[in-house]
Amino acid sequence: MFKRTAVSSPNSLLISSQAARWSQQHILSLLSQLLILLIAVFIATHMVVNLGERRLQEDWADQRYSELQTVASLASDKAAFLQFRTQTFAKAELLRQYLQNPSKTQQQKVTESWDSLTQNIPELLGLALFSPEGKLRFSTTDSFDNMQIPAALLGSGRNMGGSDIYTSPMSFTPIDGILEPYFYQLSWIENPDQSVKGYLVTYNSITKLLESIKPAFFNHNSPLLLLDTQGFLYAGANQPEPLSNMPDNLGSSLKQTYPDLWKDMAMNNFGQFYSANATFVYLKVELTSQYETKREYFLLSYIRHDDIAARYLEWRMVILIAGVLIALLASALIVLRHLFVLERRAKHNSLQLSHGLFNSEISCLIVNDNGRIGSANPKASKALGLSIETLIDRSFQRVLHLDDERVKQIKEALAHHQQWRGEISIQNVNNSTLQTHIRSEVCPHSKEHYWLVTFDDITILYDSQRQAYLYQLLSDSAVATALTDANGKLIKCNSKFDHLMALNGETNIAITELLGEELNSEWQNICAQISLQGEWTAQIMPFTQSRYSQCLKTTLAGQLAYDGEIEYLICTFEETVPTVAVNNSSNVFGHRSAIVLRLNELEHHFNNLSEQTKVQSSLMVMDINPEGIFSHMGNMSQLEKRQKDIELQLLIELPLNYQISQWQLGKLVILLPDTDANSAYQYALNVMHCLTENNLSEGINMGIAGYVSPQTLEQYLANAEIALKRAKQSVDQNICMAFTRPAHIDYLN
Repeated sequence: MFKRTAVSSPNSLLISSQAARWSQQHILSLLSQLLILLIAVFIATHMVVNLGERRLQEDWADQRYSELQTVASLASDKAAFLQFRTQTFAKAELLRQYLQNPSKTQQQKVTESWDSLTQNIPELLGLALFSPEGKLRFSTTDSFDNMQIPAALLGSGRNMGGSDIYTSPMSFTPIDGILEPYFYQLSWIENPDQSVKGYLVTYNSITKLLESIKPAFFNHNSPLLLLDTQGFLYAGANQPEPLSNMPDNLGSSLKQTYPDLWKDMAMNNFGQFYSANATFVYLKVELTSQYETKREYFLLSYIRHDDIAARYLEWRMVILIAGVLIALLASALIVLRHLFVLERRAKHNSLQLSHGLFNSEISCLIVNDNGRIGSANPKASKALGLSIETLIDRSFQRVLHLDDERVKQIKEALAHHQQWRGEISIQNVNNSTLQTHIRSEVCPHSKEHYWLVTFDDITILYDSQRQAYLYQLLSDSAVATALTDANGKLIKCNSKFDHLMALNGETNIAITELLGEELNSEWQNICAQISLQGEWTAQIMPFTQSRYSQCLKTTLAGQLAYDGEIEYLICTFEETVPTVAVNNSSNVFGHRSAIVLRLNELEHHFNNLSEQTKVQSSLMVMDINPEGIFSHMGNMSQLEKRQKDIELQLLIELPLNYQISQWQLGKLVILLPDTDANSAYQYALNVMHCLTENNLSEGINMGIAGYVSPQTLEQYLANAEIALKRAKQSVDQNICMAFTRPAHIDYLN
């Protein structure tokens, strides 16, 4: 029996014991289908390979047949040219003079003229002159001394003469110990009365005639053979690696060595012949045409199938690899189909088991050891606000909105104690809280672990506990205390605060309305300071419509959420005596309304620094007003908002000893104690990168100056202004420096 391991899928099995199992019937069915597939692929691949080779054989045969036609045409033209050369030489003046005055001198001139011809026409083997009676007068070669003119060509009984050229059948003669195939051409030399003065005979080499044509297939893979109509070989002997049944000696007969091929050639003038080991192409040609006589021969070429197979080797490998890949893919498809059937059956059984387990009123989930939900009952679906189909195969961590640290704690508890209990808050429409119990169970068959998760909705209980916690926050304070959200909306307050502000139980009010308009306008800066420093403290004087009559020492402390944002503000108020003179234009004093200082505060801070600290400091002036964007009065509010956004981004990562101040609308000043020119420039680059990530870098220019002792803050700012002006004038830079150290650093271009 074969067992498939559990696979995570959109319909995961409940436990591994419900996984697909291979029966003997399934295994036999799979093996039979794979065997049939392999046989079919083998047959198909074999057929494609054979058809490809046969196609290549046919292509070669068509190409060779075309070349044989070319060779035949060229050979016929060559024979005709040789006839023309024989006729021209027969009518030449030198030969006429020799016939009129036979002498050694004239014979020598004729021989020299012939030798000059043989140098340019290698097919010419020799020349002979015969008397009217057919006796040899002289010859340029001794190889044909035994040659006799046929009686049918002599005397008045001949059928040819005048301008006719007689071409003989092919014959053999030994030349320098080598058998040479040749044919001769005979021309009649006549008197004006048509009586014969003599016979001129020229001998021509068949081998050299074919070699002069030089066809493209003159190689050992496809040799060229010339045979007569009786099957005797006249050209193409001494083939490298000839076939066993092919004639390889001049004069041998194809009729005897390969009768099947010769039978096919004898019955056709052209064609192709396929044997077990080679492909043959033949063509019957007529070299010369003369009265009552035809000179027909066969041109034959062949190629071994092994040579074609060698050329086809690459394609054979491609086809075989393709066949193997097709077989593998088809086999995988068959196996996957069987797995799909078994998986579907196993999942059906698993669903039935799950349905039986979840017939209870308890919210329940089953989770595999990979953290994927395998099944859920309707109660759990309702509690989580997701359909059962959506829950299946979803991540347990994502469904319950758990962070990595919480999941790690759960896994550690399950590993050591096999269970975990705790509360989980679900941030969905209902904002519900679940009392959760997770148990780790083991499948008895495979020892595979899974989690059984049960939970109860305790949202109401949690809200009650939350209310109690809020009241506890209020009761811990012995002074007037109020609890607000991040926007200042009043949530709870104690009786002292209710009495102080004369609320009479009213809570639908904002703390900013109770403390004055100035506090409302500075609320964003106050929240930023609380986020970074934890609290904000000030003295608030009564104003025209205030509900209190004494100066209040006010402290706003922040209760931060997990992500660092303000969730609640705990506000305490104590009646006190003002520590500074009251400013008639403000009812809030004794505080920094924002972390961003005013320029006079920065100057006071600068004057209190030691001279050594000043010498090692830098000053940065940042212009945040993109030219042409905030140039009108109507856009001032946008510039103010942009400046506050940039201030907040600078404050998030502002080093502890750095001080940021508002110089004027659209300009900020940053004092950088204990910061040389290199560090100041690097800080400017980091600031620009941070603003770019928040889409606030448009139109930003920075000027950086170093301290020149002795120097006031006003002079310090003037030097930084010089660098800022250069930064604005620069085309490719938005950060420039002036009066900085060390001297070798120069950022001004």
